[in-house]
Amino acid sequence: MESVWWWVLAIALIVVGVIGTVLPVVPGAAFVFGGMVLAGWIDGFRRIGWITLTVLGMLTLLVFVIDVVAALFGAKRVGASRLALAGAAVGTFIGLFFGFPGIALGPFAGAVIGELIARGQLESAARVGFGTWLGMAAGALAKMAVVLAMIGVFVTSYFIH
Repeated sequence: MESVWWWVLAIALIVVGVIGTVLPVVPGAAFVFGGMVLAGWIDGFRRIGWITLTVLGMLTLLVFVIDVVAALFGAKRVGASRLALAGAAVGTFIGLFFGFPGIALGPFAGAVIGELIARGQLESAARVGFGTWLGMAAGALAKMAVVLAMIGVFVTSYFIH
């Protein structure tokens, strides 16, 4: 009976993680990974071994890289200045402390401010801010794809053994 509660917790972590992949307030991939490690632990890692956990850990790290790079890539694609790229990075970091609105608007605002300082043109700054936001949206899709791949690796490994 005790293991049922562990399974409920593992599944809850995975579900919250999948939701958190789209809602930037929750570190989605970390929750998914935590739920999968817990699920592996429940049966003494007989079905989920170190190779699977290593692959899942690397995919989790990939999600964090995507998070950082996506907004910068979007800004770069629309010809952002170095200050706009730095602004997007700073905005992303500062936005983390303000929940969903900060994460959604921080990179945009940082890129716009950086571009305004660099070039002083509102139209260019708005284009760079929008490109940053599009990069973030593309990053969210990429993160979801990686998290779904994590689930696929986990399920395959669990049921093959």
